[in-house]
Amino acid sequence: MVAEADYTDDGGFTIDNPVLRTERLVMRAPCEADIDQLVALADNRHVAEMLARMPHPYGPEEARSFLAMARAPRGGIVYALTLAESGAFIGCAGLNSTDRGLELGYWIGEPHWKRGYATEAAHALVDLAFTRTTIQVLQASTRVINPASRRVIHKCGFQYAGQGMLNSMVAGQVPVERYRLDRKTWASLRSWVRL
Repeated sequence: MVAEADYTDDGGFTIDNPVLRTERLVMRAPCEADIDQLVALADNRHVAEMLARMPHPYGPEEARSFLAMARAPRGGIVYALTLAESGAFIGCAGLNSTDRGLELGYWIGEPHWKRGYATEAAHALVDLAFTRTTIQVLQASTRVINPASRRVIHKCGFQYAGQGMLNSMVAGQVPVERYRLDRKTWASLRSWVRL
């Protein structure tokens, strides 16, 4: 994995978009060829309600807008999640610059839920964040009604940091749980995995 990360003038991060390979996923930049699968999976109220910036309904115009944003991310990186075996698009994940710092985000299309893909992608992005940037803390948040996302966050070693409110395009103002993972904890977890 080759990536460069630097602070930008606005305090965010820029990370080159290296292709990441995990056991079952290829994580790469989203592209025009993803539009049909992106629309098919993202046009789902159950998915959109759990996210801040995903509109519903979701059609080709929203997909093109997303692709334009992904090509010029401001202080972050966006990945299309694809199955290594078939190349099928199953969701997105990324690292976003927020007012709280760099934050992990992800979504998986409903037909692919409960298979561990979100955890696999999240682990790869946590490692990318800490190996290719100088951040000391990585942030994550989830709606309080989303236990599946909470499990992903816990499996990555994040620790509870409090509650807050988030403005969701679909659900309005919603309560969220906030989590943080510091570099020292991440390094400890990485060394435990190798034992």
